[in-house]
Amino acid sequence: MSWHDWPPAKPIRVDGGIRAKSKRGAIGEQWWSRRFIAVLETLGMSGRLQRGRNYARKGQVLEFSLTQGKVTAQVQGSRPKPYRVTIGVLPLTTSQWREVEHSLASQALFRAKLLAGEMPAEIEQVFAGCGTPLFPRSAADLDMHCSCPDWEVPCKHLAAVCYVLAEAFDDDPFAMLAWRGRNRDTLLAALRRTGTRPAARSPETGGRGRAEADAAAVAMDAADASATRAVLADVTGPPLAQASDFWSPGLSQARLRALAAPLVTTAVPDLLLRMFDPPPLIVRGKDLRTVLSAAYEQLGRHAGSESS
Repeated sequence: MSWHDWPPAKPIRVDGGIRAKSKRGAIGEQWWSRRFIAVLETLGMSGRLQRGRNYARKGQVLEFSLTQGKVTAQVQGSRPKPYRVTIGVLPLTTSQWREVEHSLASQALFRAKLLAGEMPAEIEQVFAGCGTPLFPRSAADLDMHCSCPDWEVPCKHLAAVCYVLAEAFDDDPFAMLAWRGRNRDTLLAALRRTGTRPAARSPETGGRGRAEADAAAVAMDAADASATRAVLADVTGPPLAQASDFWSPGLSQARLRALAAPLVTTAVPDLLLRMFDPPPLIVRGKDLRTVLSAAYEQLGRHAGSESS
């Protein structure tokens, strides 16, 4: 009997391994994890991925960790000693991430979704527009190694780790971005800064810096308004049958006037100003509070003379 007539060795069964949640069919619930697996399949890895999927479902992956640009794991195969697996990807440079962050922050809907912990489906196009694809474009974009004797890449042990990685993306979409070099806290902090930072005024641009800042503010307000409309478009519910009934008081107007009359003579005229701060505006050289205080005092005196 030659060596190729021997049946394939079965992996040693282990307890406590990282078992894939999916029991049948495709692995990956969210669009970004499914996209990751689809990219791997287009790279000619479909045959090995199938065997790796079985390994992942059996819990053969013993350890798994994801850091910037690198995934490390141990996979139990047919030999007593688990195999060491690494999957590397080239992280984005600081300048590349700065461009991506600026593109994401400039679109209010993207920024709002990311700050809310969601992954917008268009983020892949944002990365591509910056010249830095989010997912690998070819097998050369991935540095895959396994200590097993199989010379083909990916082996079933590497493929099993790919599926565990896809489910890690399911649990936390920001893990995908962390793999490319930017963790969740750093990215969200950059989006907050970029979304609120005004344009700088430089000596070369003179007054143009202020004009550009104003234009950017107008564009940001328009983007925020568009994002608000997009969110409100998803709000559903029964409309008010009669708007006038919604605003109608429970008491008659005559009864309301009778109740309100004592308040006019006893209430402090500028009570609202004492309770709430007016906008910080200057009217004819005076702040708005001073102007309104005088007006409320005059209205109070006028109301008091009419009631007497």
